[in-house]
Amino acid sequence: MIDIYTEKKDSRDWIFQNDLYFNLHTCNEEMAQREINLIQQVDHAKLTPDKYIETVYGLGTIRNLSSGCKTLLNIIKNPDKVVCVEECGPNVLKIIFAMDNIKIYMSRPSLIDIPDDAKIRFNDSDIVTGSRGYNAWWSKEYERRESDDI
Repeated sequence: MIDIYTEKKDSRDWIFQNDLYFNLHTCNEEMAQREINLIQQVDHAKLTPDKYIETVYGLGTIRNLSSGCKTLLNIIKNPDKVVCVEECGPNVLKIIFAMDNIKIYMSRPSLIDIPDDAKIRFNDSDIVTGSRGYNAWWSKEYERRESDDI
């Protein structure tokens, strides 16, 4: 189940500034093979044992990863937190929506490819399945926002 929250909450269990959070916390954690593979897949970067990344542009630190890649790693390393995905591109969102047991924040829909069997729960309430359910929920949400003059 993917939990999506569409209203901001001020909580220590929420990550809104993914770059900052990653640079202060997540980058200091040990990266498992799964995370190393995702870094390669998303940013086409090879992570070295001393936390540098090798790319076609040269050598950099792990802090030079893209915001989308940092967001993805924040989600994986912090499964108890709600992570904002609004800076993610379609390549990262496709990976995120193929995951399970995660919590994300998005205030608006993104055009993404969602697996047909993906279970999504909006705001601890409405449960939908796949792209059709996702798109239908957002259509109703925009109707609600319009009628509430939001």
